[in-house]
Amino acid sequence: MLVKILLKDKKKDLITARPETSIDEAMKLLIANNIGCLPIIDSNDQLVGIISDKDIFRRIHETGGQYHDLKVEDVMTTALILGFPDDDLSYIAGIMDKNWIRHVPIVDGDTLVGLVSQRDIIRAQAENREIENRYLKLYTEGIHLRDKSADF
Repeated sequence: MLVKILLKDKKKDLITARPETSIDEAMKLLIANNIGCLPIIDSNDQLVGIISDKDIFRRIHETGGQYHDLKVEDVMTTALILGFPDDDLSYIAGIMDKNWIRHVPIVDGDTLVGLVSQRDIIRAQAENREIENRYLKLYTEGIHLRDKSADF
C-alpha cells in the first residue's frame, strides 16, 4: 500500500505545534489528542522538527523536573527522516525499524501532508491480511469469481 492511500483514509486531523510552544502546552496537545508526537512547523508552515512524548520524557528526566521554561524548539529533533506520498508502507516500516522511530512525517515538496505512525502501519497490514485471508478461504472453498466472458 502506498502512503498516499493510507493518508487519504486517515480520519484524524494532523495536529502540529510551533517552535515557540511551551513543553507544557505540547504535553497537553499530546494527551488531549491521544497522540505520540507533534510535527513542528514554523510561521511559514514549513516542517522544522518533530517532538515525541519520549523526547519530552527524556528532557524532564535530564532537567530533574525543571522543564517548565523550555520551548518545543529546545527539545525537538531537527534531523528529520521523511517519507513521501508515493512511498510504500513497507519502506516506511523499514526506516522506522532501522532508526528506532515511531513516526515519519510525510512531505510533498516542502509541504507537510501527513504523518505515518507505527499504529497506522499495523492497522494497514492487519486489514490487508484480513482481505487476503478472506479471498484465500473463498478460493479454497471453491467460491471464487470466474470469467463470465468464457461462457458461450
